[in-house]
Amino acid sequence: MDMALPVVNATVAVLARVSAAFNAPLARAVVFGVHIDGHLVVEGLLIAVIVFQLSRKSYKPPKKPLTEKEIDELCDDWEPEPLCPPIKDGAQTDSPVLESAAGPHTIVDGKEVVNFASANYLGLIGNKKIIDSCVGSLEKYGVGSCGPRGFYGTIDVHLDCEAKIAKFLGTPDSILYSYGISTIFSVIPAFCKKGDIIVADEGVHWAVQNGLHLSRSTVVYFKHNDMASLARTLEKLTRGNKRAEKIRRYIVVESIYQNSGQIAPLDEIVRLKEKYRFRVILEESHSFGVLGRSGRGLAEHYGVPIEKIDIITAGMGNALATDGGFCTGSVRVVDHQRLSSAGYVFSASLPPYLATAAVSAVNFLEENPSVLANLRSNIDLLHKELSDAPGLEICSHVLSPIVFLKLKKSTGSPTTDLDLFETIAERMLKEDSVFIVTSKRSNLDRCKLPVGIRLFVSAGHTESDISTLSSSLKRVSASVLSDYF
Repeated sequence: MDMALPVVNATVAVLARVSAAFNAPLARAVVFGVHIDGHLVVEGLLIAVIVFQLSRKSYKPPKKPLTEKEIDELCDDWEPEPLCPPIKDGAQTDSPVLESAAGPHTIVDGKEVVNFASANYLGLIGNKKIIDSCVGSLEKYGVGSCGPRGFYGTIDVHLDCEAKIAKFLGTPDSILYSYGISTIFSVIPAFCKKGDIIVADEGVHWAVQNGLHLSRSTVVYFKHNDMASLARTLEKLTRGNKRAEKIRRYIVVESIYQNSGQIAPLDEIVRLKEKYRFRVILEESHSFGVLGRSGRGLAEHYGVPIEKIDIITAGMGNALATDGGFCTGSVRVVDHQRLSSAGYVFSASLPPYLATAAVSAVNFLEENPSVLANLRSNIDLLHKELSDAPGLEICSHVLSPIVFLKLKKSTGSPTTDLDLFETIAERMLKEDSVFIVTSKRSNLDRCKLPVGIRLFVSAGHTESDISTLSSSLKRVSASVLSDYF
């Protein structure tokens, strides 16, 4: 206790001196008429020290360079990340190889097969007039210009093809693309930007999905081909939303859906478009040259004036039996793409012989409208033949050239369902020489519709071809699906 008393007295004395120092006249100096207390001086000094410390360069001790042995050891231990995930068992398959033109009958892996796997709707693959026109174009222009349209890739047959398509559809202008699938996912980002609203069917195929993603717009999906769902979605987006009235708004649909074979009700879509003041982008790759009295597509089928559809796109690799794609609409719509659409600006132009083939195909359709009657007769016959297919049901429209079959009772796993369909397709090719395909999808495909078998009907198929297909499919599906129905 006697030893602690001096320590306490010393502490009290120090505190008294510090207090006296802060109460000294210097601490209460008047600077420009302002009284400054002692604690402000201390705080100012602390701030100055902090700023000084922060402004100093951090000290880094010198690193000792690695020896060659240490470098070799680090390199030996390093394992790079894989470029792609490992391939699962069963995911790697050997695709059938075609050895002739993909007509109604073709050669696959060395044997002749009945072909229901090619979207050759008008049966124009191998057409002599079209082949002759391609040969003449090839002799005159070669295989292509090897340059984009905007630089040195525009050839007169490109302009002829654009004019022919516009005249056929009754639109002011059209624009050609070099690759069919790139048409829609180049057109959508050319018009739809960040901040815009896009209302799209949940069943659109991957190319449309990619275009929606690249646009960076706000995308809202409605239930597949459900107009009540579309109406509710448009109402929700626009009711009381003053911001929505000031931004661009689009409805994106397919005329014939690749993932279901269903046909979009264009008359109702146009009615809702006008009510809620949206624009319509229509993808017609599977309806151009197929639907309507003269093959002019969905607008002709429903009797809707073509000018009520803002933007129409289509690939030419189906009904026209060539390649490339086109977009058609008003002059402003077309001109905008010539400087703003990536697929047009940066791609080498369509080979001229393919543009010539497209012109010849449209001429053939105009001169031979009976080919559409043949196609519809084949579609109707196939529907009747497959109406009682064991374990399968047709979910596509009666006018769709894509006859889409799904399981009557799903296994609950899309992967297992697809494996069953793949087994059916493989056995039909091996046992009966009938070539069909399943709705196999990329890992990037976000479509949630059921998987199934896609049968592409052609005007070139005969009743015998359809009978061969139906008998084979019924027999094999009864065997493969016996445990599921």
